[in-house]
Amino acid sequence: MTVAMILNEKGRDVVTARASDPVGEICRTLSEKRIGAIVVTGPAGQIEGIVSERDVVRVIGKEGPAALEQPVGDVMTRTVVTCSEGDTVNSVMARMSAGRFRHMPVVSGGKLTGLVSIGDIVKHRIAQIEREADQMRDYIA
Repeated sequence: MTVAMILNEKGRDVVTARASDPVGEICRTLSEKRIGAIVVTGPAGQIEGIVSERDVVRVIGKEGPAALEQPVGDVMTRTVVTCSEGDTVNSVMARMSAGRFRHMPVVSGGKLTGLVSIGDIVKHRIAQIEREADQMRDYIA
């Protein structure tokens, strides 16, 4: 199973922001959209960073409510690990686990084409395992 299969099922919409957007606005968007991360893009759509709930909690815990006025560019994770649509679910799951992050932008031809979460990955991996178990039971019967 590949990342493309997940995106085909869940959709390819990605919520993005600019590095100049205030952290408070990012918090509102995360809450309203019920998502865990936002990809920060530049004027040409290139990935500049990613900001997650963890990033927001960390800066508010450190600096208090004043952090909500800061630009997200000061808070985001700048080193973004990405995957391609052809990557397997297992390889993406391994990279997310090793890096201890829960969201990975999907890039194709240098362009952002989607975003997968660890929840998406685990859900599809469990479905794959269940299908394989069903096939094995059918074969044995």
